Amino acid sequence: MNEVVNELNQLIDSLTLKFNRYSEEEFSAKPNPKKWSKKEVLGHLIDSALNNHRRFVCGQYESKPPHIVYDQDFWVAANNYQHTNKEEVIQLWALMNKRICTTLATIPTENYSKECNTSKGAEQLHSLEWLAADYVKHLKHHVNQIIPGSFDIVYS
Repeated sequence: MNEVVNELNQLIDSLTLKFNRYSEEEFSAKPNPKKWSKKEVLGHLIDSALNNHRRFVCGQYESKPPHIVYDQDFWVAANNYQHTNKEEVIQLWALMNKRICTTLATIPTENYSKECNTSKGAEQLHSLEWLAADYVKHLKHHVNQIIPGSFDIVYS
């Protein structure tokens, strides 16, 4: 878990600087009306952070694996990231990820194997340790949509 926390902290610092280099117009531009802007992609990563943070906390104490699912299109639309100031979106992303780092760093080793159900359909259980590593892979995948070619990663 320490490796995940260290990597995530480094990503927060370096990516915050890179995201801030974009103008409001560049960050808000949509590649086409049905695709997310860079700002909305980062908003999706905020929503992912919120949902995963809940998994990292609730997964430690609930008696059965919590069922925490995420409808990404609904969340991005409901949070209206497209019409939110770029700086606010970037700051919220950084703060949520710092919070995740703090939470992950305090998970006792014996809780790493506790599970959460992340599926909309049939039960799909993942350990907190797996979810933490997957969280960083997912983040890198979407950062490639904001800053193409940032990471050599395949994520499904």
